[in-house]
Amino acid sequence: MLRKNILGLVMAMAVVLVLTACGGNKNSEGSQNNDGANANKEESPEKVSIDIGMLKLTSSAPLFIALEKGFFEEEGIDAKATWFEAAQPIAVATASGDVDVGATGITASLYNMVASGEKLVIVADKGREQAGYSSTAFLVPNDSDIEKIEQLKGKKIGITQTGSTYHYMSGRVLEKHGLSTKDVELVPLNSIPGLMEALKSKQVDAVLLNEPNISIVEEEGYGKQIVQIGDEIEYQTSGIFLSKKLADNEEAAKRFLKVYAKATQYYYDAVLTKEGDKIVPGENYDEVIEIIAKYTDQEPDLIKKGLPYMDRDGKLLADDIQTQVDWYAKEKLIDKSFDASEIVNTELLDEALKE
Repeated sequence: MLRKNILGLVMAMAVVLVLTACGGNKNSEGSQNNDGANANKEESPEKVSIDIGMLKLTSSAPLFIALEKGFFEEEGIDAKATWFEAAQPIAVATASGDVDVGATGITASLYNMVASGEKLVIVADKGREQAGYSSTAFLVPNDSDIEKIEQLKGKKIGITQTGSTYHYMSGRVLEKHGLSTKDVELVPLNSIPGLMEALKSKQVDAVLLNEPNISIVEEEGYGKQIVQIGDEIEYQTSGIFLSKKLADNEEAAKRFLKVYAKATQYYYDAVLTKEGDKIVPGENYDEVIEIIAKYTDQEPDLIKKGLPYMDRDGKLLADDIQTQVDWYAKEKLIDKSFDASEIVNTELLDEALKE
């Protein structure tokens, strides 16, 4: 009898253990299902709207690519392009928060805004002067006997505007060759067509021009290069700026920069890869040219003459920002110098690249 009772007790305990185990599995599966739902929720982040101020320039190519190929949508970003006609209003709109992102040149007027207390953050590359890549150059008339920078002493040099990137490039390259802006006459001509006409009519002894305008001048036969700026100095000509509001929203800012880095990689691999010293078309070359043509309203053949260099990951030449601030302050083109770390943030892009 005792033996039967013990056997019955053992069997009852076994049933309890089986039921408990089954219940545990059910709960475990439920937990896994909930985790899966949470994971799916994390994979679909809340949609964020980002307004991007930019110009219809080739250097905006990564943004064109991201818009055209749906890269923003993949990160849950509703990106809207706001088109401007000049660089300075983009910086003003970014600082005021009228746009969330500004894509434009880095000029003395922008630094003056910062010196006066306006808030914006430079986070990524949008074009730079780089050795081995044709971008901006000093040109002289075809029949000029000027062959090197030192021979520009006492000459007239055409630039776009006082305090512009062209002003900066002229000054820095002159200084590298033992001269200064005081040794020449800088002539503001307000526009690229103005520079080209002044060179053609020999109203000035030299001008700075960028591609594709360099190629146009050479093909028409009225000008020749004496030096490429990128072979003289590394220079961050333009950048991607974030408004203070977007920069403070780190999650949204990193999502934007993940898209931007993906697009700069797409751009670089299509149009900037080299075999030896020669740039060769990448796998998506024709596609990228067509995208740029669509957004800039330019002919593809013209675009091919002037594809600006930028870092493959969109990384900023951060140290150069301080160099620029100090130079503009020395030349009294900005009210005062300041620490560039106030307006440079490279950590956001670094974190976005890791993700």
